[in-house]
Amino acid sequence: MKGFFEDLISSGMPGPRPSFSVFDIVKTLMILAEFGSIGRGKLSEKLSLGGGAVRTLLSRLSEAGLISISRSGCTLTEEGKRLYREVKRVIPKMCRIGPNELTFAEYNVIVQVRGGAEKVRKGIEQRDAAVRAGAKGAVTLIYRNNKLIMPAITKDVSKSYPVAYQQIIDIVDLDEEDVAIIVCADDPKSAEYGALAAAWTII
Repeated sequence: MKGFFEDLISSGMPGPRPSFSVFDIVKTLMILAEFGSIGRGKLSEKLSLGGGAVRTLLSRLSEAGLISISRSGCTLTEEGKRLYREVKRVIPKMCRIGPNELTFAEYNVIVQVRGGAEKVRKGIEQRDAAVRAGAKGAVTLIYRNNKLIMPAITKDVSKSYPVAYQQIIDIVDLDEEDVAIIVCADDPKSAEYGALAAAWTII
């Protein structure tokens, strides 16, 4: 899955080098899955991308057989829906989270990565990826032995950060060895894309 997404923005594809990222593609699938059909202008607004970039993005997705484009808007094909289900299998949850002891910006997003714990070391790689995507930082948590832990910081988030812990378990249905990453940013797009970038490091 990861390689397929990255191939869609590779310079080897026909057409000009894209001015969008792999996370714009993932976000587009999420938007189309949510809305069913959406026009190019509305998609441009939701992605905060220019019209030219969105045209190229949609062209790539259409050539890959992931979307169909008509006068009424863009919709996912059966192959697009299958790929979206694969994304949701690996990233079952991504949403806003309220202020708590682990957040430090106006916009905070939590993203869940199914079964990704073994690829996490101290969470530095996820933090750096989030920052490169425009976020201010990230906190990586692992669910292991029925406890939420923060590598190198605490073996029991419920005791060290009780407000954050309660919010997380209320929002995310964690399974053994799942990863939850809280990403903080000054604007919604940076928070979401930072979350996707952090998740991408362990997919």
